[in-house]
Amino acid sequence: MATLCRPSVAVPDHVITQEETLALARETHADHPQRDLVLRLIQNTGVLTRHIVQPIEDTLRHPGFEERNLLYEAEAKARVPGVVRQALAHAEVEPQDIDLIVYVSCTGFMMPSLTAWLINTMGFRTETRQLPIAQLGCAAGGAAINRAHDFCTAYPRANVLIVSCEFCSLCYQPTDIGVGSLLSNGLFGDAISAAVVRGEGGTGMRIERNGSHLVPNTEDWISYAVRDTGFHFLLDKRVPGTMEMLAPALKALVAQHSWAIADMDFFIVHAGGPRILDDLCHFLELPPEMFRFSRATLTERGNIASSVVFDALARLFDEGGAADGAGGLIAGFGPGITAETALGRWAAAAPMAAAMSN
Repeated sequence: MATLCRPSVAVPDHVITQEETLALARETHADHPQRDLVLRLIQNTGVLTRHIVQPIEDTLRHPGFEERNLLYEAEAKARVPGVVRQALAHAEVEPQDIDLIVYVSCTGFMMPSLTAWLINTMGFRTETRQLPIAQLGCAAGGAAINRAHDFCTAYPRANVLIVSCEFCSLCYQPTDIGVGSLLSNGLFGDAISAAVVRGEGGTGMRIERNGSHLVPNTEDWISYAVRDTGFHFLLDKRVPGTMEMLAPALKALVAQHSWAIADMDFFIVHAGGPRILDDLCHFLELPPEMFRFSRATLTERGNIASSVVFDALARLFDEGGAADGAGGLIAGFGPGITAETALGRWAAAAPMAAAMSN
């Protein structure tokens, strides 16, 4: 079975705190009729710090879509290789061992995809397959894991590299003053992550099943409007309540696997906001502790889109991982409204291998 190995995660050096975000909102939107509501919503996100690729004064300036997209490409090429090298090392594989690269991002656009540049510059084989995923938003992290699982099911000895590159701050639009847009300005952060899914061997989550679920007629709840100035994020006020609709789908997938939610040992889910995690506790009847990794990501880094699940999974590894054979779930949520979910058991390092690594 395919094993999702330890992710590598990196964030930019520029940090903005919740206090700084609130001060900017008060100053920039002093006359906004719903300013106080926006401030309360930002405070309630639980996001204390976020990392961004530019200083805040440059982030707030809009030089045009072309310049921003050029910056996206430059930052991706500067930051992704180091994260990839670390992910390969975690999985104990070399670039030549990779058969497919899945690249996910919803915050910039390149064609050819960054996958072509990685193959040309980092020693991957020229026959390495490429799968860019650009339009699944925050769900794309889960989708990348699932497509890697599918590939390794078809080719049992294959290895897949997943790369997530999200510079959400490059999507800031100063002219968007709707409550949803202003809330997103205090919620999203930047991050790069990578992980290897090994068809054979490896330490991490051994994936046994994956599934996807789309909530009908919710296409316009999370979306981009593509305009002259770039991507404009649109967020419907109904989005925080989507777990009431998605929790049954998670339960159904677990039941198909002859498992029960209550018996599972770990959960790695997309933390779009605190309401998502609170509602999952309620509708899945789980204690808050089960979502501690996702909540820590939200608190320390904000909503980092498709990278959330990899950052939260890295925190599980940092804690020492789970017991060998422990059952878990990974889920990404995003536009559609879509859930991409994977189930599996923890594959711990063999005692001899663990001793040698120390």
